[in-house]
Amino acid sequence: MNFPEYRPRRLRKNELFRKLIRETRLSVDNLIFPLFATVGKGVKKPIGSMPGHFQLSVDLLVKEVQECRALGIPAVLLFGIPDKKDEAASGAFARDGIVQQAVRRIKDKVPDILVVTDVCLCEYTDHGHCGMIEKGEVHNDMTLEVLAETAVSHAKAGADMVAPSAMMDGQVGMIREGLDEAGYETVPILAYSAKYASCFYGPFREAAESAPRFGDRKAYQMDPANGDEAIREMNLDVQEGADILMVKPALPYLDVIRRAREEFDLPVAAYNVSGEFAMIKAAAQLGWLDEEKAMMESLTAIRRAGADMILTYFAMEAARVLQR
Repeated sequence: MNFPEYRPRRLRKNELFRKLIRETRLSVDNLIFPLFATVGKGVKKPIGSMPGHFQLSVDLLVKEVQECRALGIPAVLLFGIPDKKDEAASGAFARDGIVQQAVRRIKDKVPDILVVTDVCLCEYTDHGHCGMIEKGEVHNDMTLEVLAETAVSHAKAGADMVAPSAMMDGQVGMIREGLDEAGYETVPILAYSAKYASCFYGPFREAAESAPRFGDRKAYQMDPANGDEAIREMNLDVQEGADILMVKPALPYLDVIRRAREEFDLPVAAYNVSGEFAMIKAAAQLGWLDEEKAMMESLTAIRRAGADMILTYFAMEAARVLQR
């Protein structure tokens, strides 16, 4: 039997060969770790659907960030759970808001880590939606000013980068304008450009206590069936001044990540969301998957699709594996 001259298995026959020709490299430098800040002191409230993750008061949050940095993780993403919510989302932009407090403390204690802040209103509104409500609907343009004010308040507290996730039309441009006018023209924007209305956010809504009280978010987050629309959304964010484009979730939207990588010269981020994390954790607890291998294969797939950085709840676990 005649074989072709090229035999791919020649370069797979042992781990040294496989390492030598490996096309996709996953590094701790690619990871961003999301964290949930809450009020109080000594608070470590478990998130049931996200094993190993907690709502943390600022004192304990700082310790978690210190461990992240010791593992080589370059950045964290902060979400806040305030002590009270209202219709105006006033906790989102308050000088002493929970995220603002956390940013100041982290930058004081761990100055050499990047602090990225989520800019959205769902954690702070009493109705749980990502924007201002008028006549029972989320009002796009009323929301823009509040998002910009929130982003500026994060920058004043010391945030290194802001990440608007509300999926309001024009949010990147309004935030860019607000930051520039306040003297924070060097603060970049990580834009949640293609954020889909996904069921994979379920555990996050428990973690951030942000489930909407009525309706859903399909009127402002993207339809999972659409790919071309994601490119249009990204084009708008590029025009409005985004520095990084994000696709969220990651694994069900690897095709969108690949298209983003091919279409744009900007860095591309992908959010390996709470549901993706929870699925692997649950299957591993039942003995159906090897947790470590499933984690690393998933993160490698996201990198292979074209993501320069991955926001993932696996960041600390993956960093330990990569250290080995």
